[in-house]
Amino acid sequence: MINHKYFYQGLRSLVSSRSPAIALACSFVALGALMYNAGFNLQQSVASSFFTYALPGQLVMTESFLAGASLVNIFLSVWLVNFRLYPMSVALVPILKHKSQPRWKYYLSCHMIAVSSWLIMKDTYKKIDKKYRLDYWLGIGCGTLSAAVISTLIGYLISDFLTKEMMIGLAVVNPVYFLCMMIGAMNNLKTIIAVSGGALLGPILYLATPEWSILIAGIVGGTIAFFIKDKKNGSI
Repeated sequence: MINHKYFYQGLRSLVSSRSPAIALACSFVALGALMYNAGFNLQQSVASSFFTYALPGQLVMTESFLAGASLVNIFLSVWLVNFRLYPMSVALVPILKHKSQPRWKYYLSCHMIAVSSWLIMKDTYKKIDKKYRLDYWLGIGCGTLSAAVISTLIGYLISDFLTKEMMIGLAVVNPVYFLCMMIGAMNNLKTIIAVSGGALLGPILYLATPEWSILIAGIVGGTIAFFIKDKKNGSI
């Protein structure tokens, strides 16, 4: 079963100074309003956040639907966008894994993967006994997932009161939070090279290939960082 002490400790991390809850809520409010304008009903909008829980993928789904794309194209587009969660899962599982934890918890925890919750866990896991890290993670995940679902509902209901400019402003709050968190996580050479390299290459590559610039910049920046030897931590 879930250890309630560590579960609630993870849940309480959402009210800390580094909490992603407000930024996450703002972006999902914008998503809820967008889905309303796209013609989705309330149940579909809320279910999208509950079962998908991946803002970029949900935005791609909604915009593809508006553009009249086929279900196959929508599926492939969302799958490619959400593929970023795979390496995050690979990096997270080793710090959560413990022989005393049942397998079903790992399957459940995979649904909680998001940049916001992932950053919190990577920032605090050393302070948590390894035996209970999975319970702590589930607390973080349930909190962020609940914030996303509730905010989608709110955004859908108040969509008539939101202008286009307000929706755009709300939507970019979460990416700005991610950027600030990533800058705060730049505490070693590899991370600095990966983040800075991707950020510098992105605008340059955009001039040549707008559709692929972010992907290529991330791959190049991350690959260079992978092969750099950090005197403090060594190479990976």
